[in-house]
Amino acid sequence: MAVSSHYATTFFLIFVIALGVAGGQKNHLSAEDNKVLRNDYETLKDQFENFVKVQFGRLSEEVQQLKLKVQEQDLLLASCKSHFGREELDKQVVLNNGAKVGLETKSGLPRTCHEARLANPSLTSGVYWIDPDGQGVGEDPIQVTCDMSSGITFIGHNSESAINVGHCLDPGCYTRSIAYEASSRQISALIELSDECRQSIKYECFSAPLEFNEIAYSWWNDKNGQAQYYWSGNNNATHTCQCGIENSCVDSNVKCNCDSYAPSNLSDSGEITKKEDLPVSRLNFGRTSPEASSGIHTLGKLKCSGQRVVNGMPTSCTELWQIGHVLSGLYLIRGVSQVETVYCDFSKLPTSQGFQTWIGFTDVKSSPVFFYVQRNTDYLTANSVVPFEVTKLNLGNAMNTATGTFVAPRSGKYFFALSGISNSVDTYTYVRLQLNGEVVGTSLSTNLYLTFSLQSVLQLHTGDQIRLFLAAGTIHDNNQHFMNFVGFLIEESFF
Repeated sequence: MAVSSHYATTFFLIFVIALGVAGGQKNHLSAEDNKVLRNDYETLKDQFENFVKVQFGRLSEEVQQLKLKVQEQDLLLASCKSHFGREELDKQVVLNNGAKVGLETKSGLPRTCHEARLANPSLTSGVYWIDPDGQGVGEDPIQVTCDMSSGITFIGHNSESAINVGHCLDPGCYTRSIAYEASSRQISALIELSDECRQSIKYECFSAPLEFNEIAYSWWNDKNGQAQYYWSGNNNATHTCQCGIENSCVDSNVKCNCDSYAPSNLSDSGEITKKEDLPVSRLNFGRTSPEASSGIHTLGKLKCSGQRVVNGMPTSCTELWQIGHVLSGLYLIRGVSQVETVYCDFSKLPTSQGFQTWIGFTDVKSSPVFFYVQRNTDYLTANSVVPFEVTKLNLGNAMNTATGTFVAPRSGKYFFALSGISNSVDTYTYVRLQLNGEVVGTSLSTNLYLTFSLQSVLQLHTGDQIRLFLAAGTIHDNNQHFMNFVGFLIEESFF
């Protein structure tokens, strides 16, 4: 109402001024008055036009916001209908702009195009919403292109068209960061779920080598930012292109066509198939400084197909995640010889630290720790750590006989026992068990050839040190192995 009133007032003023201007001659207005009225008329006219433009811009912005709200409501409605079972499972939801939202199932959006295709083989290829890291956890769903004839998932980016690298001399002087149409977490989840992933790279060159005189002028960075110099296949140990793999390069002395440095139009095309390196995060090229030289790169979409198959009872949190579990907690898995317990943190990805914590079973030991060491000569140095000369057993390599120090490889309950014979006449022999330099037990012998012994169970943390310390007296052992020290892990701690 306020806007309409403002319009009416403005039109009225313009009309009055126009009448005044038009009738200025009849009313015997002076030329100066006519000039002033015309100026006022033009000023108000300009103000009115500006006002209309501003209001139109605001209205357009509000209309666009309303369209976005409608799209959001469409998505929310589709999700609600799916959760409450008000639609058939194979029904697709379509946004106002015509894009397909995705296949809604009882468990939510599919994680890959492969899953969507398995759930409904009648789906047609197009743009869909999927949620690789799991419904209700992680990040929001992503929009991808699905080839429903094969179940391949495509994720696009900002460098799919052919791009000229320009002219520069130094290695990697041209660099381009790749921005994908999905978050790194969702891409990583898709790759982990898929049986295989690949991404094509093409470089069209004219006197622009990728490598020359054993100097790499061009490379690409993998998902972790590491430089990679292979341009096809999955062997990242050497610089090569597809023609190098096939032994079909224009110059048999090089592994890439462009490396021939020939003054002619050449190209190298290939697909990176090593999943652990994908997706490509950056492209870097150089040595295109001569005016006649040129380099043009084209990077394909990331495409992933198939799905990891889990046969029988899962053996890890990764396999549980692959078959669709998203609720963090304790799970039973198939171990080496029996069923074991693990804690799965499904808020993380399988490649993240802490994704799986092994709980085990009663008296669990993730790996055994046993040692049994001896002396075969007398030890006469008081106030020192007792070293050992004979190793009967040292499973886990936690005992250093030369220093006489045992280092706990993991937290848990440990058992220790020592025994020996005194070599001291009319005096005491004290042998003390030390934990990180502090005395936790003492064994005593009161005379020559009398025995001493000690047993102990200790709760240790990873890195704790256990050793025997001769506080006084001497130890007898004339190649008879009277002095023995044993220890082993009883039960490992996990919390």
